[in-house]
Amino acid sequence: MTRPALPAGFLRLPVTHRALHDRAQGRIENSPAAIRAAVEAGYAIEVDVQLSADGQAMVFHDDELDRLTAERGPVSARSAAALGQIVLTGGTDTIPTLGAVLDMVAGKVPLLIEIKDQTGVMGETDGRLEAAVAEALAGYAGEVAVMSFNPHSVAHMARLAPHIARGLTTSSYDPDDWAPVPAEVCERLRGIPDFDRVGASFISHQGNDLTRPRVLDLRAAGVPVLCWTIRTPEQEAMARQIAANVTFEGYLSALPA
Repeated sequence: MTRPALPAGFLRLPVTHRALHDRAQGRIENSPAAIRAAVEAGYAIEVDVQLSADGQAMVFHDDELDRLTAERGPVSARSAAALGQIVLTGGTDTIPTLGAVLDMVAGKVPLLIEIKDQTGVMGETDGRLEAAVAEALAGYAGEVAVMSFNPHSVAHMARLAPHIARGLTTSSYDPDDWAPVPAEVCERLRGIPDFDRVGASFISHQGNDLTRPRVLDLRAAGVPVLCWTIRTPEQEAMARQIAANVTFEGYLSALPA
């Protein structure tokens, strides 16, 4: 299986979590304003994607609209056009498509795309969101990588876009935090058993769990270890003792000279 290397920019530039969001400035997470701010600042960008009812990849974290908009219900029940009319609470932006975000970033900084689990239990997916991501990325020339907590999603990307670097988003998988994912699935995923099966070339691991033996073993084998989500310079200093890079929010991580 082809295993594309993680582009170098992801190891050089700190990664903004859901772009450079700041609600006080009207820049909502994953919004065009937050993406433009990250590009202008020169940071790498992490965004999340969910699937619209008509099969488009939408840049939005939650599977429900409730937390971030005045609307209610699942993202997957609305068309891309309808979602594109929904204003993000606290700002003036609406929910963008992945294609629109790619046009905004345009290769100026690296873009890390997290494919959100569509099953609720980290189960086998139907591949529709992954296909939408692969379609949006066709011909994109900038530094880009994809990742997911769901190994099935990463396996789909290996088939659909084998030339794009792919990784696993990983965690301590405390079952209390992951309901309704079954405890036995948490136990399995905790060991990162699918890394080779899906042809992953990196992981992005929970920042306060970086001393897990499996993470250290992957690092020792030369696998790039990114981490999430770092919220203070002090946390960053600790994380960088192990991680090759950080995904941050709530402060400005130092850019390389």
